[in-house]
Amino acid sequence: MKDSVNIGKFQDPYVTAKGETRAHVALSDPQTLWFNTGTLCNIECENCYILSSPTNDALVYLTADEVSDYLDQLEERNWGVREIAFTGGEPFMNPDMVEMTKRALDRGYEVLILTNAMMPMQRKRVKEGLLSLKERYVDKLTFRISVDHWSEELHDKERGKGSFARTITGMAWLRDNGFNMAVAGRTVWGESEADARIGYANFYQKHHFDIDAQNPGITVLFPEMDEKVEVPEITTACWGILDKSPTQVMCSNSRMVVKHKGADTPSVIACTLLPYEPEFDMGPRLEDAEKPVHLNHPHCAKFCVLGGASCSA
Repeated sequence: MKDSVNIGKFQDPYVTAKGETRAHVALSDPQTLWFNTGTLCNIECENCYILSSPTNDALVYLTADEVSDYLDQLEERNWGVREIAFTGGEPFMNPDMVEMTKRALDRGYEVLILTNAMMPMQRKRVKEGLLSLKERYVDKLTFRISVDHWSEELHDKERGKGSFARTITGMAWLRDNGFNMAVAGRTVWGESEADARIGYANFYQKHHFDIDAQNPGITVLFPEMDEKVEVPEITTACWGILDKSPTQVMCSNSRMVVKHKGADTPSVIACTLLPYEPEFDMGPRLEDAEKPVHLNHPHCAKFCVLGGASCSA
């Protein structure tokens, strides 16, 4: 969806509103294959880019067999991916989550799970399943916990009263059982990145969490993705002007698998941030997703090129 503030922009995948050649990014070094396990979530955040909620099933649950099919395709296409990452919604709402994790780990991949660490992850059956993977795979499994702010007040403003405490309970269980943790936060609170990292460092110290607050791949701070803010279009000339390479942009090294409600099969999306944009749906198979991505969305500019952010470590 292109908001009116960017009227005239982001219309043609090949040419900008000013008639300049739009930048594109080739899949040059695939490192991460994402799976969106479904948009259902146990909470509804104030600003969720994917509109996850207890009722939104626009992206339905993937099954373990569907994940296995794409793992087979990775081998067939020889992508060289090192990491399988799961996001949602809340991944642990999906009844196949532990099995999907196991199948990816069994293939030798590192696995990243984005979670709020709340009740879906804390169910007895889920905990038992995760513990069954621990001894063999603990060094290859990381949980990235959504902690929108290091303070309870601002975190709960985004996620609802009591969310902070319930997330800490889940993190404490992961800590006590020796699992690797990272954190995803937001940069929308009017504080500098340096101050935010100090806040997270104090938060980790208080709760005895072994998480590096200064490493941007471990404590990941995301900008707000507001389509009502005007952003420039990225042209081929921008790479030189910005002293940036297409290889630094997320779609050069990752793709995401989703399953739209009512669809017969999953499909591969160019970007984790754009699961609802038909233009960025590349087709049902990894082979279809090997073509370049034209940066024809405000998120491409604000989040990836100008913001320098990435959903993977």
